Amino acid sequence: MGNSIKSAAFLIESRLADAARGDPNAYFELGIAYSSGSGREVDLVQAHKWFNLAALAGSEEGQACRAEISEEMTAREIAEAQRQARAWLYETGRRAA
Repeated sequence: MGNSIKSAAFLIESRLADAARGDPNAYFELGIAYSSGSGREVDLVQAHKWFNLAALAGSEEGQACRAEISEEMTAREIAEAQRQARAWLYETGRRAA
């Protein structure tokens, strides 16, 4: 169990580094990691944030996954995810499409 948690943490850390460089695949993979739990608890706000960023980068899969998990979220959770996505774009100097 310890190795799977370490592997999941490494995956997220490496994908965060790629996401900071604007890699749309990293956005999507982070969405998958947070929506599936991958070694940690499921976090739909974080998943929505990353799927939203992937969608903004043109990912049709990101759009579909964002819509799918939105059905399980409250309006307040979605608003928080969107706020976090905007903050990420601001912090990394990226612009929304």
